[in-house]
Amino acid sequence: MALALLGAIAAGSAWLLRERISPRTPQTPPAAALEEASAGQAAGPALPRSSLREGPASLQERLDTIAARHGEPIGIAVADVGAGWAVAVAGDHFFPQQSVSKTWVALAVLDAVDRGDLDLKSAVTMTFADRSVFNQPLGRSLSADGLEITIADLLHHALAFSDNSANDTLIRIVGLDAVRDVLARKGLDGIRMGSDERHLQALIAGLAWRPSYGEGRNFEQARAKLDRLHRRQALSAYLSDPIDGATPMGIVAALAALHSGELMSATSQAFLMETLAATRTGPARLKGGLPTGWKIAHKTGTGQDFEGGSVGINDIALLTAPDGRTYAVAVLMGFTRKPVRDRLAIMQSVSRAVSQQWATEIGD
Repeated sequence: MALALLGAIAAGSAWLLRERISPRTPQTPPAAALEEASAGQAAGPALPRSSLREGPASLQERLDTIAARHGEPIGIAVADVGAGWAVAVAGDHFFPQQSVSKTWVALAVLDAVDRGDLDLKSAVTMTFADRSVFNQPLGRSLSADGLEITIADLLHHALAFSDNSANDTLIRIVGLDAVRDVLARKGLDGIRMGSDERHLQALIAGLAWRPSYGEGRNFEQARAKLDRLHRRQALSAYLSDPIDGATPMGIVAALAALHSGELMSATSQAFLMETLAATRTGPARLKGGLPTGWKIAHKTGTGQDFEGGSVGINDIALLTAPDGRTYAVAVLMGFTRKPVRDRLAIMQSVSRAVSQQWATEIGD
């Protein structure tokens, strides 16, 4: 369904990552080894090509220039939801999603709501067993009495604040298999759902998850005791075939389907769009490059730092121009050593490229 709407563009629109990094040498330093693993994210079948027309050459050139300037593996896709065109850089390569995957957990929850299996107003109880890792305001606020919270509020915390404990609680409620099933039923190819946050982050670090890691800084302390070679190998294995991987084209196809109302009821769609529009994370990513008058509904992803680099620095969004035209956008950085200011500048460049394309088209 979604792929028929926004399939991958012609082969010339893709950027082969291995051509943009230094050749491997007999004694590859650790940093380069991780970058090569990140560049190998073509695992799994590429998205099938469609008869959809390619997007404007001028925008493709802008994205190619942005990717070349970044100088590291990066995936970018932009689709005009109404006009039916798309352009991409490494559009069919799999990149780590990190918290971007919370979008698909929300999709599964709202699918259950639409089927009458869940009610957004229903309350559930979070306990210490629902603690996760890193960003988890709800998890860190838990007491022995637990926390009663509605499904709607869990979704808000998971998406708008990227709370890992809220996300993992939602997965406990609907189940990982339900998330995968919804992705398959809705025809959202190019998107994987590998794990909840706690088990994913443990895997990336080279740890086996223990419930005690959800308390305080126990996870960070256990990770710090690991041999660096062990951590490097675990991260390299993850980057080479991320269990939570997604392709830029797969993501924009899903976002386009969401916008067009294909994925859920009108009520659930409105709730999800309102929640994504309230996102508080990443205000200087894609949002930071938008001109006045544009609107954004987005979800960010941010992975672990290791040896001077960061995993999964991402932002996916529906960008709406002042005249109502909407663009689905995905920017995925598998593993980056760029300073934060440079990462933000690249994402903002993509937003500006989209707004410039819109300005050109309405001026024609």
